[in-house]
Amino acid sequence: MGLNRNLPARDAGYQNVQYIRKTLGVSDMGKVVKLGTIPAGALILKPQSGVQVNTVFNSATTTVLDIGSAADGDLYATDLDVKTAAAFLPLDEAVSMLVTADTELTATLAETGAAATAGSAVVVIAFLPNN
Repeated sequence: MGLNRNLPARDAGYQNVQYIRKTLGVSDMGKVVKLGTIPAGALILKPQSGVQVNTVFNSATTTVLDIGSAADGDLYATDLDVKTAAAFLPLDEAVSMLVTADTELTATLAETGAAATAGSAVVVIAFLPNN
């Protein structure tokens, strides 16, 4: 089940860096995966947030990942290429990283061509709450 699923926004009560982390695989393809909720006033640390591709996705043509919110599925990252290399891919959108309301974050994998049979990536969102 994991931490911070179906719970109020996570805040440990200290102004230290906190994380939301979720592993994605081929079974998540085409689904909107809920990552967790970060609290109002939190600041997402863009350089520390993104996806660590551990095993590249082997779809025939492309496999990409969007990271966003329930309201905007690619607000923080659009079409990160999780097929080409096992590497850390940071968030790539130039939007405000200050969250004004409790915000549920999401990730969506999409592919073209024959379906992937292998692939694993970990989405990491680092944030500072506003205590």
